[in-house]
Amino acid sequence: MAKKRVYEYAKEKNVSSKDVITKAKELGIEYQTHMSSMEDNQVEKLNNAFASNKKNQQAIQKKENNAHSTRNQQNHKGDHTIENQQNNPKKNQSQQNKKEQGSTNKAGSTKKVVPRTAAEKPKTDNRAPKKDTAAKKPAASKPASTTSSSQGSSSNSFGKNKTANKPYRNRGSMGTHGGYNKRKKKGRKGETKPVAPPVPRKERELPEVLVYTDGMTVAEISKKIYREPAEIIKKLFLLGVIATQNQSLSKEAIELLAAEYGIEAEEKVQVDISDLDVYFNQEVAEDHLEERPPVVTIMGHVDHGKTTLLDTLRNSKVSEGEAGGITQHIGAYQITKNGKKITFLDTPGHAAFTTMRARGADVTDIVIIVVAADDGVMPQTVEAINHAKAADVPIIVAVNKVDKPTANPDRVMQELTEYGLIPEAWGGDTIFVNISAKFGENIEELLEMILLVSEVQELKADPKRMAIGSVVEARLDKAKGPIATLLIKEGTLKVGDPIVVGSTFGRVRVMVNELGRRLKTAGPSAPVEITGLNNAPLAGDQFVVFEDEKTARSVGEAREKQLLSEQRATTNRVTLDNLFSSLQEGELKEVNVIIKADVQGSTEALAASLRKIEVEGVRVKIIHTGVGAINESDITLAAASNAIIIGFNVRPTPQAKSQADQEKVDIRLHRIIYNAIDEIETAMKGLLDPEYEEKVTGQAIIRETFNVSKVGTIAGAFVTDGVVKRNSGVRLIRDNIVIHEGELASLKRFKDDAKEVKNGFECGLMIKDYNDIKVDDVVEAYEMVQIEPK
Repeated sequence: MAKKRVYEYAKEKNVSSKDVITKAKELGIEYQTHMSSMEDNQVEKLNNAFASNKKNQQAIQKKENNAHSTRNQQNHKGDHTIENQQNNPKKNQSQQNKKEQGSTNKAGSTKKVVPRTAAEKPKTDNRAPKKDTAAKKPAASKPASTTSSSQGSSSNSFGKNKTANKPYRNRGSMGTHGGYNKRKKKGRKGETKPVAPPVPRKERELPEVLVYTDGMTVAEISKKIYREPAEIIKKLFLLGVIATQNQSLSKEAIELLAAEYGIEAEEKVQVDISDLDVYFNQEVAEDHLEERPPVVTIMGHVDHGKTTLLDTLRNSKVSEGEAGGITQHIGAYQITKNGKKITFLDTPGHAAFTTMRARGADVTDIVIIVVAADDGVMPQTVEAINHAKAADVPIIVAVNKVDKPTANPDRVMQELTEYGLIPEAWGGDTIFVNISAKFGENIEELLEMILLVSEVQELKADPKRMAIGSVVEARLDKAKGPIATLLIKEGTLKVGDPIVVGSTFGRVRVMVNELGRRLKTAGPSAPVEITGLNNAPLAGDQFVVFEDEKTARSVGEAREKQLLSEQRATTNRVTLDNLFSSLQEGELKEVNVIIKADVQGSTEALAASLRKIEVEGVRVKIIHTGVGAINESDITLAAASNAIIIGFNVRPTPQAKSQADQEKVDIRLHRIIYNAIDEIETAMKGLLDPEYEEKVTGQAIIRETFNVSKVGTIAGAFVTDGVVKRNSGVRLIRDNIVIHEGELASLKRFKDDAKEVKNGFECGLMIKDYNDIKVDDVVEAYEMVQIEPK
């Protein structure tokens, strides 16, 4: 048991700590301060001392009360009132109280003054430690007589406290002009008012289980178990854990604390809400599953009729709006056949859009590979087959252009068997349909085959859950802001839904279909175009709908920070392992490029194509990509980094164009992707340091030498082969051994300087800083010729 301190003991006895220390000193016990500890035997001695002191006080009070009543009886002898006082002292006391109240009312008081009676004596005895003060307070509280003789006797009896005889003439309770002052209602001198003991706080019951997370603070735990933080800190200290109120606790410390309180600790598994894959991997409610439309991707080689087929399917002219008749970015469309919907994705067939086609295969259910009957299997056809097999989706082969005279569908079937696509007619499991997209031949049969394959696959989705899916395409519109084309995988997307798309977030403000009609809701496998995001997402990003905008905002901002930190983490650090390769890379030259395009998919495809350009000694460095018009910030960045700006289906703003002219920034605008690639490749070849090779231009034989003082040796020569030029380099060869290599100091024909001397002519020449020339030596003339980069 812990030792008791002086102030605690004083509080129990209702006395001051100073009185306890004084009493202990009388008993021979020394306490320095009120915080001093008390032994058990010391407490017992003090208890006995205070008990005897209390008995003495009670005896003294009783004697004084008897003496006071005797004096009152002698002063009022012969009066009828005296008999009443002797017979009934209580009645006398009540009558005297009434007289005092009457005199108080005459003096103009508005408040009753109730004198202390003998009933208050035990309270005063318990609280006052001093003998004299405690003994005299009840006597001072006795009602005084209205006669002057009684006042005099009271004055003689209580000479030390004269104010006690005049309780209503206290200056503290009087106003400026003698009236009662309500504001100055202080107690009488020496009076001690009773203090109500503090109400103990009612503690709530401990919970049965403490659900915690790793890193919780003491303040958070105190709210969960309904205990004060100071108490928890004390418990932890006794357990050997030193912690503050806002300090995070380890898992072990929280479990120890729970065991100390006798409650069970249960760790809460925290789910990272910023990880969108969690929402895609949730368990599917079997009761809510409904049949959904199939998503079909059309693939194939360039100019084999993919867009024409899709154009025929949806009765619109897409290819007319594409540059060069080539589809530049993904489009998503929906048609209806026999009351059932089919969603089509048109992925570009050009080799530059390999990454976009791969992304199209990832979101699709069925792949249609279009092969021209007159052209056969091409490299991009093989690539499309590989993408479809990697996505593990069924393949339908549409043999197009069967209406042409040179069409040979059997040759196409034969070539495709090499890649594992065997027709059903030949005992395989791949569906082949001979079509003519231009004339609409067998299109209905192709649609029926698509519905047949989708029925076999049993494609289902839950339309009642929060919508999830992927981004087909994204762009930045000048008037509407960021626009994203979404393909819903599961759930129902509604206008007003809070949504997170990749690292962007927002609320679905407007939702339209492929025909431009506004929608309020969209179900599974429906392609829609939405606005309301804070930025343009990347094509292929996942999207998830949340319950409230606050959660969506926090998830979007968290993903944006995560993406930024990942980009910073990809910075290459120089180590001993890559030091030599880094030094070699320092010798390389770079082409800085800024890419701006109309849609995000085109930006990615163009950047990927430029990175694949292989020119020895030069590499492409893409410092910025974006969607939308070329603006002033792009020009500023290009000027600072000496970069070329490539605009793909976009134009610079007037301000940006003016700034580019001033900064002399090169802007190249293109609509066909391979033109942009060729132009950059040419520029990269021009950046290489020029390479030279030696080319022998002619030979001359020395027939005579002339030594001229202060000039040197002059050789007379005859050109036997080619031409000897004045600015050519020369080698002096003697007996097939190169004696000297240098330059011509002069070349003359007769007395005139000559630029060159051709085969069959004589000339005179001097070699710079060399005179050891002999007859029959051979002078070989050569020059360094620049080689064109390959």
